[in-house]
Amino acid sequence: MSLRHALLGLLSERSASGYDLLKTFDTSLANVWPATQSQIYTELTKLAGSGLITVAAEGPRGRKEYALTGAGMAELRQWLTETRPQRNTRSDLLLRVFFLGVLEPAQARAYLTGLIEMSRTEHEQLRQLADSIDWDDGNLSVHGRIALEYGLRFNAMRREWAEWAAEQIG
Repeated sequence: MSLRHALLGLLSERSASGYDLLKTFDTSLANVWPATQSQIYTELTKLAGSGLITVAAEGPRGRKEYALTGAGMAELRQWLTETRPQRNTRSDLLLRVFFLGVLEPAQARAYLTGLIEMSRTEHEQLRQLADSIDWDDGNLSVHGRIALEYGLRFNAMRREWAEWAAEQIG
């Protein structure tokens, strides 16, 4: 996934300013694809330059509201249907697991206990996020809930795995 496609996806729902998009990232996409203010504004400029979005309105203090163009929708649909998702093959977390044998068993178990706590914390943060959102029947809400459920289940799985792994260490 790229920031480019995340912005196109958000703009497929409705026109928005860079500030509006940043707030949406902070409240929903940050767990999936985090982005900074400068990254978002830089990418919006590139998207407008390539004709995938257009400035639909301009307001005070240089505020611009962007809208998806037909070419932008085509790009988003092509990415969704024809581009295979990239598999994240690097995991600092699991790389460390491979080498836990160089530690004392208590230290290795402590590392895994840290993963258990991290998973619990992240699960609780996602649960609080789910409870704080005013869900509706719009595409972003429906599919956002589906993505959030993935995060909840992933953290539950990682916690269960880390508990199991800690029991395996002698």
